[in-house]
Formats: sequence, C-alpha cells, structure tokens
Amino acid sequence: MALTTLDPKPALIVIDFQKGIVDAPTVHATGEIVERSASLAGAFRRQALPVLVNVTGAVPGRTDRTRPPEFISSPDWVDLVDELNAQPGEHLVTKQRRSAFHNTGLDAHLRGLGVTQVVLTGISTTSGIESTARSAYDYGYHVVLATDAITDPDAAAHANSVERILPKLGETATTTEILDMLDNRQ
Repeated sequence: MALTTLDPKPALIVIDFQKGIVDAPTVHATGEIVERSASLAGAFRRQALPVLVNVTGAVPGRTDRTRPPEFISSPDWVDLVDELNAQPGEHLVTKQRRSAFHNTGLDAHLRGLGVTQVVLTGISTTSGIESTARSAYDYGYHVVLATDAITDPDAAAHANSVERILPKLGETATTTEILDMLDNRQ
C-alpha cells in the first residue's frame, strides 16, 4: 500500500548503517541507500526525530548464516557511518537481534515521545528491516518503508520482501515521496 499520510509524530528508524556492514555486497549500491537515509535523517531532525540503530550481536541459535571473524574484528565495525551525521543526544539503539525492538527499550522510548508512526530505512531488507517492521506492526505503530532506502545481500529475497511482505506490514514510499510529505506538513 502506498503512503497515504504522515502522522503528527513520526520517527525515522535507520537500521545498521555501520562501518562493518555497509561495505558488504548488496543488491543496491549502499552509498545511494545511505545517502537517501541521510537525507531523511536530516529532514526528521528538522521536524521530528531520528532513531539510529546499530547491531553488536550475532543471530542466536542454529542458522546457515554466520559472520566471518574479520567482519567483527575491526574496532570501528559498530560505528555508524559518517554520512548519517549522528548528533549528540540522538537516540541510539544497539540491538543484538534482528529487530530494533527486541530487548532494546525502543518501544518505551517512542511511546514516551508520543510517536505513532515509524519510517524504516537500512540494511538488510530481509533481516533488520523486516524484523523491525514486523515488531513495529505488532506494537501498533503505523509502519512506512522507504523502499529506495533499503537493501539486502540477496536480490530475490529483497524483491520478495519489498513486493510481498513489507506491504502487508505497512505503507511503502520512496525517499522523495516521504520528504515531500514532510515538507508539506503543517
């Protein structure tokens, strides 16, 4: 479903744009994805609030996906990319699971601010984005997915999420459409 409106109090959740992740191969050039997310972060800073998320934990349990040791050996691998221009006092969520809501206090933080809608960007569509969208939906937030500001390592999985799964969890829009709605709010 296409984006119809922005609530009076939306929040932007930027997922896993950290130095240890953005260099991994993805469907779309991460530089463009980061640039679009950074433009949304700037707009939300002017009108509402961004929430920046990084990940420090591995997926629990048995899966066929493991991170190679060199992935987490760099001392700055959890640091957010400079392009996001993180500001002092902004809310940073450090997650250790796929969803930004799982054991992080994010829901309490957003509710305390009166947020009713979340806009999601980041890496990876089928993991952090989809899991966070599912959690946000389950918590009762109006979910918006910035479809040109998300990417994934797997093209088929990314397409399946964008075309079939994410529209069931929220509304979808491009970065430009979201920025236009932000600019036209009263």
